[in-house]
Amino acid sequence: MSRELIEANPDLRRLREEGYAVDVKDSFLLVHEIPYVNSKCQIKYGILVSDLSSMAGDQTVSPIGQHVAYFIGDHPCNSDGSEISAIKHSSQNQTFSKEITINHSFSNKPLGGYPNYYDKMVSYINIISSQAKAIDDFVSEKPFKIVDSENEEQIFNYVDTNSGKAKISVISSRLSGQKIAIIGLGGTGSYILDLISKTLVQEIHLFDGDLFFQHNAFRSPGAISLEELRALNKKTDHFQALYSNMRRNIFSHNYYIDNNIIDELLPMDFVFLCIDKSDIKKTIIDKLVSQDISFIDTGIGVLNIDNSLIGHIRVTTSIPDMRDHIKNRITISDDGGNNDYSNNIQIAELNALNAALAVIKWKKLYGFYQDQNKEFNSVYSINDGVLINEDNLI
Repeated sequence: MSRELIEANPDLRRLREEGYAVDVKDSFLLVHEIPYVNSKCQIKYGILVSDLSSMAGDQTVSPIGQHVAYFIGDHPCNSDGSEISAIKHSSQNQTFSKEITINHSFSNKPLGGYPNYYDKMVSYINIISSQAKAIDDFVSEKPFKIVDSENEEQIFNYVDTNSGKAKISVISSRLSGQKIAIIGLGGTGSYILDLISKTLVQEIHLFDGDLFFQHNAFRSPGAISLEELRALNKKTDHFQALYSNMRRNIFSHNYYIDNNIIDELLPMDFVFLCIDKSDIKKTIIDKLVSQDISFIDTGIGVLNIDNSLIGHIRVTTSIPDMRDHIKNRITISDDGGNNDYSNNIQIAELNALNAALAVIKWKKLYGFYQDQNKEFNSVYSINDGVLINEDNLI
């Protein structure tokens, strides 16, 4: 993606064409081999860094919003060894991603800001490198070297500027490499897909044999067109096509899981269960437990009382170190039809909340969020707004 992104944007391409060693990595723009003077009046080489938050798809926009730049190396100094005060902002190590830890931040904002990334980077480079050139005329900030990081597999079809802008790329990377299965692409499962698709998981596998009917459009994320409804596609095919606009490695398994194909779950690192069919649900849970595969089971119970809906939303988590509670939390047997949810009454916001609670818990397990109480069963009561967390792992 680095090469394509640079070639697609005149400001980034101009940097490379003029001889700067430019690279895009983890949603940051890097210019390598910038000569500078350290406090001992020695000439060193550092890396100038900028976020790429001012983008629309694969295109940089003008003017750019962020004028602050970052530096990897010692703080640049004047030729006499004194720090360059015109750009000084702060000096502390900050880890932006697995491969990017900056040492300093600079602030030098011209009137009206910077129109593009070329002007921003060259402005800082000229201030920094001019002092090195004052000591040695032969040093250059333009090594005419191609920096290529194309060997890294890309998950998204465009740069994740959200993680880069928030400086949480290193936290986001904790979710990378996982193979995730979502079983059931009804309301809750489709919202889980919406949230998971925006993470760095390696693969997302969708399992559901249902067609995408008109009622599904009212309890799923996004807005489907009339023409798409008429096509009557399988749910997994519909959502694979939709979310493949954003990311790669979404796999549609447009059939129900049964005993014949249950082993397709064995390569998964984590499974989200979003089904209420008790017969196959028990089979799936037994298989996941026997193979030490972690999973989250979601559930919604809704009743119509005096012409208002009440009920609860449940998220039950099971990992190899915490299994005993699930027999008391996950209902396997049918409830006799007293649950209006089983009669196909689903509400989008309940599905979305159920999915959000499940994904937040999944992220807690992998250190994205702090997990202070380590709850493995959460129940939200709709009519009184109470969230109960229980089955804590001590």
